[in-house]
Amino acid sequence: MRERTRALLAHRHFQRFVIGVILINAATLGLETFPAVVAEYGTLLTVVDHVALYIFTAELAAKLYAERAAFARDPWNLFDTLIVAVAFASTNGGLSVLRALRILRVLRLLSVVPSLRRVVSALLRAMPGMSSIVVLLSLVLYVAAVMATKLYGQTAPDRFGSLPTSLFTLYQTMTGDDWGNIAREVMSRHPTAWIFFTIFILVCTFVVLNLFLAVVVSAMDEENAEERAALEDTSAHIMEDTRAHTQQILNELAELRKEVAELRGLREPAPSPGMKKARGKRSRSA
Repeated sequence: MRERTRALLAHRHFQRFVIGVILINAATLGLETFPAVVAEYGTLLTVVDHVALYIFTAELAAKLYAERAAFARDPWNLFDTLIVAVAFASTNGGLSVLRALRILRVLRLLSVVPSLRRVVSALLRAMPGMSSIVVLLSLVLYVAAVMATKLYGQTAPDRFGSLPTSLFTLYQTMTGDDWGNIAREVMSRHPTAWIFFTIFILVCTFVVLNLFLAVVVSAMDEENAEERAALEDTSAHIMEDTRAHTQQILNELAELRKEVAELRGLREPAPSPGMKKARGKRSRSA
């Protein structure tokens, strides 16, 4: 029974069914943001929401039954359990904040869809390298903010009047949001300010941020390489087991042929009395 449950959970049709339930639940939660739709179909949306939650709970219970102790060793199972637990808390609670947390159920797609799992695993693998880049970016922002505060604080006090204000303005510049107007406001009294902004944007946007992409891509390559290696190992084990099974069958066939040959080589059985009489009659007639 446990093996059948595990096979059902891993079947592609069941996985597609769960994905469909997640998407339908996400659509109903989105429709609840329209007051007119809630006034017309509020009861139906609530029923669909509860049915989806019960399906997720039943799936987790089936996984727990099928995997036993291995259930807690899988981080994705713990993630799904947390999402469903939050969903139950938001359903039973009356606070709007708790009810808003129901949309977190959509995040279950991360654990159901294999390609999304690979992306998340790659991001987690890239965290150590990304932390170093974050430190580098923070140093660049801090140095640039101190320089901008001293150079342009009196010219644009709303933009660079203090260190926190300069940090926010330079972060806005790094993201490319309205940085042209910021630069022109400073350049109206400091014509050479374009040099500062150009160097800052080149360093932060085109160098540091691209390092994030490089680290993530490298982590995804490592993830794909590990998956390919695991698949190759699995294929090698399967081929080895197949060869061993085939060799065992051949050995049994060889033993069977040997026994048949030995049986054929045995002496013929002695003739019966009826056969002796028939032979005597044939000899007298001759």
